[in-house]
Amino acid sequence: MKSTVSLAQFVKKRNGVPLGASGSMRNMLFRAFGARSFQVFWRHWNPIWGYYLSRDIMRPLANFLPISLATLITFLVSGALHDIAVSIVKWKTVLFFTPWFGLMGLIVIVSQGAGISYGKVSWPARALINASFILVSLGLTYFVETMYS
Repeated sequence: MKSTVSLAQFVKKRNGVPLGASGSMRNMLFRAFGARSFQVFWRHWNPIWGYYLSRDIMRPLANFLPISLATLITFLVSGALHDIAVSIVKWKTVLFFTPWFGLMGLIVIVSQGAGISYGKVSWPARALINASFILVSLGLTYFVETMYS
């Protein structure tokens, strides 16, 4: 089922300003890093990419799979698409983003299931927590990749 929300409407809802408007990137970064949870971080991160992932991957999968599995698969698809893009540019197979995005998807699922929310702490603290989730998952993925390559 296709979304009845247009890309422009989706971006305005996520960023608070119209698609391409001045301040759109600033709003995206401010809202994403200041999010009250890692799940909400991903709602605000890259709304254009999120629109298509939501419309074409997440929602169709959620029609017949548990939402947690649909979420994980959506993160894996996004990672795979990043790997394909980098593989084309480097002209060699890259398999880094798929496991990294998969790990971030697992963090979203586990933190949501555990009810982890840090919305009552200051914006800088929320930004540090959200950035830490990204950097720790990146570091773990890099560490595992270097061990097995």
